[in-house]
Amino acid sequence: MLFRLLWLPATPALSDDFYRFRWDGLLVSHAHSPFAETPRQLLSSPPAEVAALPLPELRRLLPQLNSPAYYSVYPPVCQALYGAAAKAFPTSQTGFLVVVRLALLVADAGTAALLLWLLPLAGWPARRALVYLLHPLVVVEIAGNVHMEGVVVCFLLLAGALLARRRLRLAAGAFALAVATKLLPLLALPLLARCLCPRRLGQFVGVLAGSLLVLFLPLFSGRLFLHIGLSLDLYFQRFEFNASVFYVLLAVGKWLTGHDLVGGLGPLLGLGTACLAFWLAQQPGRPALAALPHWLLLTLSGYFALATTVHPWYLVPLVALSCFSPLRYARVWAGLVVLSYSAYRTPAYTESGLLLTLEYGLVLAWALGEYYLGYAQRGRASAGLVHGV
Repeated sequence: MLFRLLWLPATPALSDDFYRFRWDGLLVSHAHSPFAETPRQLLSSPPAEVAALPLPELRRLLPQLNSPAYYSVYPPVCQALYGAAAKAFPTSQTGFLVVVRLALLVADAGTAALLLWLLPLAGWPARRALVYLLHPLVVVEIAGNVHMEGVVVCFLLLAGALLARRRLRLAAGAFALAVATKLLPLLALPLLARCLCPRRLGQFVGVLAGSLLVLFLPLFSGRLFLHIGLSLDLYFQRFEFNASVFYVLLAVGKWLTGHDLVGGLGPLLGLGTACLAFWLAQQPGRPALAALPHWLLLTLSGYFALATTVHPWYLVPLVALSCFSPLRYARVWAGLVVLSYSAYRTPAYTESGLLLTLEYGLVLAWALGEYYLGYAQRGRASAGLVHGV
């Protein structure tokens, strides 16, 4: 954990998202919704209350933003942290980064404590916590590039720990904090529906909905969900980076039809992810709570396999979940995903087909090897039982 302190004053070198974090933080710290306008709209057609905003600082930031024409997509927990950091250091980029990194360090410390408690409870050695805490991707993307996936992991583990202690309402509140940091944990709901009896599930969903309402309320406006929806729609229909299945289907579709099918494929694969989540949740029998991280690992892996965009930091939760699973492909994927940074060599972010093939080819080979090895071991165990009979 102390090693992460070395990053405190550093400027992220592998991601420029922190400029948008600071932009949103400056707006929140001046009681202006970051979802009301795009950055470009805000400075080109400023609303009446714009005079209260730090316009010189915002004008300096605008050229650094990688998506000035898009609405913010960062949920309330992110906005609260960015707002607090910008309030503490309104004119200092370094100060802003130090505050955010200290918060992420606290989240990592919480994650370490939760892993050390949960792993033995789930039947795994506590030393598996090092798989997450020392993974290079986790260190670089959280401590280095200040992405919030570390906070998501902490809240998810906290929700799991509270469920294990049968503190259902508190667990729902912790899960709401995870969703209010990144929307991705919503994919765990079908699995939770299988783990909990109907009465407890109803209580969990009720507290979750109420908590999310409270968390989103400070930023609520008539345009909040519309503008978030527009940005998510752009994510599925316009953005593409480091994809796997999507790129294959895109190439096949263009070869068969002569047209670029990106606008239709993205939403279709998003629907496929939802179907996969429900299918995994419908496997026979009610899964034990200790097995939930393993099944969530498979669900999120399917989501990223079908996604149009897979930035390296997206895989941080997979590394954490892999601590509770015999499968190691997620750690391999998290190690190979850094090859996607090769696209940053060019201003147009041109990806290398060779490196994409290398990344996903090795991940697929490893995953298939684990599957067939596990299948063979199960077969030998069954044969042994039959022989014994």
